[in-house]
Amino acid sequence: MKRLALLGASGHGKVVADAALASGWEHIEFFDDAWPGCSGNGPWRVSGNTQALIAQLERFEGVLVSIGNCATRLRKHQELVSRGARLASIVHPRATISTFAEIGAGTVIMAGAVVNVDAKLGPAVIVNTGATVDHDCVLGEAVHVAPGANLSGNVMVGRCSWVGVGACVRQGVRIGDNVMVGAGAVVVRDLAANLTVAGNPARPLKPRNTH
Repeated sequence: MKRLALLGASGHGKVVADAALASGWEHIEFFDDAWPGCSGNGPWRVSGNTQALIAQLERFEGVLVSIGNCATRLRKHQELVSRGARLASIVHPRATISTFAEIGAGTVIMAGAVVNVDAKLGPAVIVNTGATVDHDCVLGEAVHVAPGANLSGNVMVGRCSWVGVGACVRQGVRIGDNVMVGAGAVVVRDLAANLTVAGNPARPLKPRNTH
């Protein structure tokens, strides 16, 4: 039996679990630091916290962090890597992934998503439902491309940045680390690190707190 441990029992975690079952994993078990107060996530049980997972990593053929927050996801991913966990990547069978794309460990690609030729996705990335990542894009560690967002070709997105629901990014744009792109925003020029942007065209609202 192929056993998968998911760290993070949230709504996002349920979608990851569903995608994992669709892609061939047979047994899903959640872990969450809110345990024992959090004892279940939809039809799945929560078996313990991070330390409980670390203590029994050998039980699982794969482990993945199913936390939506980018910085937290990356921190937990790195902790599991340091403990020798077998990091899985989940690709929903209804996603379209080029043979020539690179997918990092711990990455999740949801139903309806498209990742095109020569795109490079770092570890712990989320390409959510119906999102598109076009040719030659580079996504850094723990980037989240939200449902329905579209990245044109040659876009670079920095570590722990979030491209919001339905946002669009013009070809060749560079987005720095820890950027939040608001829902429906249209990004037509490069964005420095630590910004929150919104609108059409996207404009900065305020610097993001990186701590």
